[in-house]
Amino acid sequence: MNIIDTVAELRSTVSQWRTAGQRIALVPTMGNLHAGHLQLVEEARQRAKRVVVSIFVNPMQFTNVGGDGKDFERYPRTLAADCEKLGAMPAAPEVVFAPSVDEVYPHGFEQQARVEVPGIGDILEGEFRPGHFTGVATVVAKLFNMSLPDVALFGEKDFQQLLVIRRLTAELCFPVEIIGIPTVREANGLAMSSRNQYLSDEERQTAALLYQTLQEVKQQIEAGAEDSVKLCTQAMAQLQDAGFRPEYFELRRSSDLQPADPQDKDGILLSAAWLGEARLIDNLRLS
Repeated sequence: MNIIDTVAELRSTVSQWRTAGQRIALVPTMGNLHAGHLQLVEEARQRAKRVVVSIFVNPMQFTNVGGDGKDFERYPRTLAADCEKLGAMPAAPEVVFAPSVDEVYPHGFEQQARVEVPGIGDILEGEFRPGHFTGVATVVAKLFNMSLPDVALFGEKDFQQLLVIRRLTAELCFPVEIIGIPTVREANGLAMSSRNQYLSDEERQTAALLYQTLQEVKQQIEAGAEDSVKLCTQAMAQLQDAGFRPEYFELRRSSDLQPADPQDKDGILLSAAWLGEARLIDNLRLS
């Protein structure tokens, strides 16, 4: 496994693979890897001869150009441990691409040309984190151009992010297949996330209520409940009573995240809520 920190070396390596006609997979991450990330790498190995895992804490997606930067500064950087985990995998990637901020944004991310996905990037997460998806879309577009993958894999826990990436890939004509991989969960149902480490032991147990509440609302809708707005409002109140600070809990269409009703065949429940210092997101598709 080769650890690369410059675009020039990555492109040189990728060029050799492409000359040999080898299929390339990219797994973009911000590091602090957990079992969910490793599942993405295992899936990537099934789909390509060569695998690149990028580890880059992207400052542009933490702020809407400016901001206090606290979340970015405290985000865990665990490159050595991440590389150890990846290297120990039977499906270990050929390359870990771990560039500096200056390597990715040589003129500073404030002056960086940007990729925006209007509409789908402005609602839900986009409403509560203005500029977030511009940062995500911009860095993913750059990573695609840097690594020239045939396929890229993303977790479905960040479902809105997955749709944003699908949209930018199609509309900017990137020849990349986008694969979404189901959410990996802890034993109590909590979706695995690098931010879970912000939770205390007690909060980690409480955090499982987010997924349980999604399951309860899903069951009610599938049992015939027609007032999904009322159910989601009640779910918000239930989470708040349990100690969460919920931001949204909504039923949307999984194709475009527009408001849905219980009769829609592609419904998905999505929620975001703070618990202590951790902001948790999760989702659950209707059957």
